[in-house]
Amino acid sequence: MAIKSYKPTTPSRRFMTGLDSSDITSKPTVSSLLKKLPRSAGRNNAGRITSRHRQGGAKKLYRIIDFKRRKFGIEGRVATIEYDPYRNCRIALIHYLDGDKQYIIVPSGLKVGDKVQSAESGLDIKPGNAMKLKNIPMGTIIHNVEMKPGHGAQIARSAGGYAQLMGKEERYVVLRLPSGEMRHILSECMATIGTVGNEDWSNVVGGKAGRIRHQGKRPQTRGSAMNPIDHPHGGGEGKTNGSRHPVSPWGMPTKGFKTRRKKASDKLIISRRKGR
Repeated sequence: MAIKSYKPTTPSRRFMTGLDSSDITSKPTVSSLLKKLPRSAGRNNAGRITSRHRQGGAKKLYRIIDFKRRKFGIEGRVATIEYDPYRNCRIALIHYLDGDKQYIIVPSGLKVGDKVQSAESGLDIKPGNAMKLKNIPMGTIIHNVEMKPGHGAQIARSAGGYAQLMGKEERYVVLRLPSGEMRHILSECMATIGTVGNEDWSNVVGGKAGRIRHQGKRPQTRGSAMNPIDHPHGGGEGKTNGSRHPVSPWGMPTKGFKTRRKKASDKLIISRRKGR
């Protein structure tokens, strides 16, 4: 998949880029895998803004993705490659031999007509196949990794994302996550072989404000451009933030301040992404 540029017919078009959609083969055809999600545009049930800088955005339907991959021993064929408005990677419609149809995230290199399968063990190490971590060879690049057996994939699901299986220790395996963090994962968890496709997504340039508005994002105003009553960075003569470290409108530090709470799963982290 390649990045495409546009003829500069307007100032915004000059720097705008997009993704080549030649890999998309079809529009959605299975209505049972489509769902309309309620959208609140960042407001709660009282109508108050609880998530700032959000709006409605373009209308879209959610595609129900099979993140569990528990159809063991049943071979499936890639019928179509489709666009998903709720995620930055492509999705594939899989037709299984038992007549079932499911969406999966498209790994890099998967094409229409390819065969995919999931099992506990014994499958070829090729993109799209899913197995339990304990049966995947060390050094393998994987994605769609579960954190708890049967809960569905939670790790390495975005475009270009992957994790690497570094070792095996009794009930656990050691994974290097996309952030660089090393951690233990239960070996009974499922994972899919390969890297998530659409790697060039991060290189797309919006080019104009309207394109960002279609994504459901509203403009952000700098705190230093506000009055002191509206933001701690507001007020003063010229451009200044009041000689203080960057904070949110409510005074919470926003750069380098740790906000992660203690979790039971912290004991499974071998080394954090920042080396501490």
